[in-house]
Amino acid sequence: MNTSETGTRAERLRTTLLHAFPGAEVTVRDDSGLHAGHAGARPGGETHYAVRVVAPGFAGMSRLARSRAVHAALEAEFGGGMHALALELRAPGEG
Repeated sequence: MNTSETGTRAERLRTTLLHAFPGAEVTVRDDSGLHAGHAGARPGGETHYAVRVVAPGFAGMSRLARSRAVHAALEAEFGGGMHALALELRAPGEG
């Protein structure tokens, strides 16, 4: 997904993840305000996010494989100024 598209980065993250992981439940929280003055923070924000994805496709995948899959899906956003991403990645039924 191209970062020049309209909408907030949070909306683009959610849309990209829903497309990459069919049937997923996706929650995206912009934590940029909590990181003002830190490395990677910018005055306009949209740099630091927390993402929770519960996806059927994660069943049987290791934590590392899940993380790699999410990072691959969001590669364009990292290239477009996103600095940090906190991840909670689960398969349905996982606590």
